[in-house]
Amino acid sequence: MIPAQFDYVRPDSLDEACRALASDEDAKVLAGGQSLLPLLRLRLAYPSTLVDVGRLPELKGVHDRGDHVFIGAMTTHDEVVRSGVVRAGCPLVAMAAATVADPAIRHRGTFGGSLAHADPAGDLPAVVLALDGVFVARSAQGEREIPAAEFFVDYLESSLDAGEILAGVKIPKLGAGWGFHYEKFHRTAQAWAIVGVAAAVKRSNGSIAEARIGLTNMGPTPLRARAAEAALEGVELGDRVRQACEEAADGASPPADLHAQPDYRRHLAQVLTHRAVRTAAGTP
Repeated sequence: MIPAQFDYVRPDSLDEACRALASDEDAKVLAGGQSLLPLLRLRLAYPSTLVDVGRLPELKGVHDRGDHVFIGAMTTHDEVVRSGVVRAGCPLVAMAAATVADPAIRHRGTFGGSLAHADPAGDLPAVVLALDGVFVARSAQGEREIPAAEFFVDYLESSLDAGEILAGVKIPKLGAGWGFHYEKFHRTAQAWAIVGVAAAVKRSNGSIAEARIGLTNMGPTPLRARAAEAALEGVELGDRVRQACEEAADGASPPADLHAQPDYRRHLAQVLTHRAVRTAAGTP
């Protein structure tokens, strides 16, 4: 299909982009375009103006800032995967980014664009949620920070205001003793996850001292498996881990579609959480 008519703006700075966005309440930001362009072609989105931020250097790059890693919104998935700073400081992000679609998409799609799209079937939202990331938004009024727990509001809806642009994301470094894994079940390499699990596990004396678990495609937003996290705390790395992971789907409202029904997704969440937690904890 052919998109509806729109105006196109390509600003030279982030401040100019913010002003352009603020001047039109029906404007949308164009980043890598891997999420937005299909919506335009299907006429599921009708922006009056597209503000193209693809050439703004202020939004690109990965930076080690001591206690956290800052990833610019326009950094591509491939750049995230190959970044030594990301692999060293927040390896779970690199693991998940490597599973996004296929190489062509990863070379064009952007880290911030995927998150701002707020698709609960996307791989990265659950990861940033599990790691307690912080979103940095810019507008004509200045800058504000949004905790990941407050960023995802509903299906394809974030807490970004109409005039805000996602500038980047702060990912805390969890330090020594933590292990990570992203487990994903999907039909083909290019398909969305039917269910995905992002796990960060801190080990201490043969037990799980703390677990953080993010769930992909188990509701209208990415979710933290809080019940499973609580059940895993203090558990020895043995058979009781499986029992604790059975709490993974507690409180979730998984969708029903052509690929899976809610009860199947709940079962997948339990199985994949067990796999992800065991792998993150370094147990066979």
